[in-house]
Amino acid sequence: MAEEVPVTNVEEWKPRTKVGQLVKEGKITSMKELFEKNLPIVEPEIVDVLLPNLKYEVIDIRVVQKQTDAGELSRYKVLVVMGNFDGYVSIGLGKAKQLRVAIQKAVRDAKMNIIPVRRGCGSWECTCGEPHSLPFTVSGRAGSVEVVLKPAPKGTGLVVGSVLKTLLSYAGLKDVWSFSSGETRTKENFIKAGYSALYNTYRFVTPADWARKR
Repeated sequence: MAEEVPVTNVEEWKPRTKVGQLVKEGKITSMKELFEKNLPIVEPEIVDVLLPNLKYEVIDIRVVQKQTDAGELSRYKVLVVMGNFDGYVSIGLGKAKQLRVAIQKAVRDAKMNIIPVRRGCGSWECTCGEPHSLPFTVSGRAGSVEVVLKPAPKGTGLVVGSVLKTLLSYAGLKDVWSFSSGETRTKENFIKAGYSALYNTYRFVTPADWARKR
C-alpha cells in the first residue's frame, strides 16, 4: 500500500551544498530543470521541495545477521520503491536495529536515487502517441538477474513480475512487456535490474533529442 513520503520542514532546512541553496532560493524550481543542468541530488530535502507528491511502498523486509566480537548482531534490512506515478521513480535500502528506523533510512536513500523515466508509445502495434509505455526496448542487470522491458500496445497492462509491476506503476508506466533471466527470486537484485533498465531510458539519444538540440 502506498504511503506519503515524510517531508522535511523546508523553512527549517539549512542547505549544506550549492545545489541545495539554489533550490531553497527558488533558482531551480523543478526536478526536470535539475536533471537538464546535470546537477546531483546531494540532499534529500531537494526532493522534498521539487517533488512534494512522492509516495513509497515497502517491498521487502529481511532480518540480516552480522558476526561481531560480542556475538551475532541482528538488524532489519528494508527495500522500498518510491515514485510520483508520473515519470519519476526510485528504490532505497535501509538497515537498522529497529524496523521504523530502517524504513526511514530506506526512504532517505530512495530520495537520493530518484531518476526520471522516459515514457512514450514505442510499440509498432499502437500509434496512439500517448506516454503510456516505453519509447523503445531497454535492459538492466544486477547480479545474476537481467531484465528486458519492451513497449506494449495500449490496454496490455504490465506483463511483468509482481515486484517489477510495483516499480513500473510508481514510474507511471501502464503497458509493458518484460523478459527476465537469472535468480529472480532475489527481490533486491530483481528490482535493481528493473531500476537499471528504467535508468537506461535516458541513456539513448533519439531523433527527437537531436531536433531539440538543433
